[in-house]
Amino acid sequence: MLVALLPARLSAQSPAAASEWPAYGADARGSRFSPLRDITPANVATLRVAWRYSTGEASQGPDPGRPTSFEATPIVVDGTLFFSTPLGRVIALDPETGAQRWVFDAKLSRAHSFGDWNSRGVSTWVDARAAKGAACRRRIIVATVDARLFALDAATGTPCPQFGAGGSVNLRRGLRNPPSELEEYEETSPPAVVNDVIVVGSGVADNSRIDAASGEVRGFDARTGRLLWTWDPVPQDPRDPAYATWKGTGAHRTGAANAWSVIAADPERGLVVVPTSSASVDYYGGKRLGENRYANSVVALNASTGRLVWHFQTVHHDLWDYDNASPPALVTVMKGGRPTAAVLQATKTGMLFVLDRSTGTPLWPVEERRVPASDVPGEQAWPTQPFSTVEALSPHRIPPDQLWGADEADRAACRERFGRLRNEGIFTPPSVQETLVIPANIGGAHWGGLAFDSARQLAIVPVNRLATAVRLIPRDQMKGMRMGDGGSRVNAEYTDMGGTPYVMRRQIARAPKGMPCTPPPFGELVGVSLATGRVAWRTPLGSIQPLLPDSLRAAPEWGSPNLGGPIATAGGLVFIGAALDHFVRAFDTQTGRELWKGALPAGGKATPMTYRARPGGRQFVVIAAGGSGGPWGKGDELVAFALP
Repeated sequence: MLVALLPARLSAQSPAAASEWPAYGADARGSRFSPLRDITPANVATLRVAWRYSTGEASQGPDPGRPTSFEATPIVVDGTLFFSTPLGRVIALDPETGAQRWVFDAKLSRAHSFGDWNSRGVSTWVDARAAKGAACRRRIIVATVDARLFALDAATGTPCPQFGAGGSVNLRRGLRNPPSELEEYEETSPPAVVNDVIVVGSGVADNSRIDAASGEVRGFDARTGRLLWTWDPVPQDPRDPAYATWKGTGAHRTGAANAWSVIAADPERGLVVVPTSSASVDYYGGKRLGENRYANSVVALNASTGRLVWHFQTVHHDLWDYDNASPPALVTVMKGGRPTAAVLQATKTGMLFVLDRSTGTPLWPVEERRVPASDVPGEQAWPTQPFSTVEALSPHRIPPDQLWGADEADRAACRERFGRLRNEGIFTPPSVQETLVIPANIGGAHWGGLAFDSARQLAIVPVNRLATAVRLIPRDQMKGMRMGDGGSRVNAEYTDMGGTPYVMRRQIARAPKGMPCTPPPFGELVGVSLATGRVAWRTPLGSIQPLLPDSLRAAPEWGSPNLGGPIATAGGLVFIGAALDHFVRAFDTQTGRELWKGALPAGGKATPMTYRARPGGRQFVVIAAGGSGGPWGKGDELVAFALP
């Protein structure tokens, strides 16, 4: 009987309240799971649009060459839906009708060009010392892309005057390496709120310079906005055991290694679990030799003090832009017949690490395996890398004879262009010759993260199956060379990598007709059993059609490159947008079979959420359909679906 009841017990412990969605990931722990079960595999095909809300920002963006991207996941608390927009507004809606209740405008300057011009959501905090009904008792916490932290009265949207300076804190102040310009330092993720502390990371521009803006994680008093603590992922104290893992002239002045993804919180343990990123610059580490511990890591900090509790590094001495983009998920897994508090971390390397939440020790074994050496003068790639023994989410190798194309001409072009690159599988270092990097820098698993169904012990992860061609070009060879298409993720990107001897060029490996040179599916939704450590199912996700010329029709099994996250429900469904085509889809959690898709006005490059607006009311599924230009389209709408 006990064994039979365990799945139900685990499901009952799912943190999201039955009627609400109180945090970006459903709960502070980031499980992305809702106990609602009104919508099921049997009736999901009848979902219809219930309401739509337009922010009006699609026509108000800044630079047309760098459009904003509406990627917010709303929260629902106390009978109100709250979300943020790329241009610095926070909006409150009636969750049943979509009617607007209030709007706060941070008056963001549009004369800039941020690397990721978006805001993925807001957080909330309740002041237990304040009287019920008092102003600012419940607060909406948001970090705008220009790095200002606001606390707003949830009832009115008015800034809380006792927080910071008139309701806000300037997050650019007090950094070890200050930003050289506004665009170098940004905030795109909702802050973590644990007990009475707000914890924020940051986004730092990739590959700009070796001493880029520093990536400190900081804790602020939720009542006053006062800085409580700072933790630097590049160790500054020689007594820290990780200090010696940074070697070379100026290694400890290295920037970035920041946490730009969503930080998870464990209020009972008083922890925040922080996913850190690549140190600057991403593709050359000759000025920061060594393992570079705390960068590219999952780090648990004491939320009250910022003290390091444990850490686990997912990539040593990163040379591939393999930052931990996916939010950690703090879940309960069955290990040795016992429920165990765990951290799930999906990575751009296409791996899933399962760690003990108290110690950071792997619950599924991790092996250090030899990987290729660098042939770049001044570089020393780390000789081994950690490999999770959970089955890989996406391919780690693409032999030259498997380079793909829609027809023979495309296949020949792929073999000619990319077949001669240095290609020894995952962790082949960038080279002057040019390297085929698989997975590509967008992943593998990506910032969309994962959802976890505790009753089924199933992690559901969207992945890309693409490769990138990366070349380090000696600086003296760049004279007179055309710098390409700048910020595009599809066409060639060049970045200067200031302070190094090289300029970096990278491009998704694509054939002349626009198809990837890697075999399909180009994007998948993957279900991983944490009972076995094996993939339970894979299914192509979306359609690549928006990327193709009109003369070429995509096959369903090709799938699509994707960016955006999944959610799971007790009704046995997974909901996700993410793909290039303009749909949100529902999949059967048990089998991965696609059951429904709903049309969107633009790409659903976001993570959906679900809630019940009132007792006895309908279950809604809501997603931001904002695209980001190009094949994603461009939009500014929240779209809510419900049963008739």
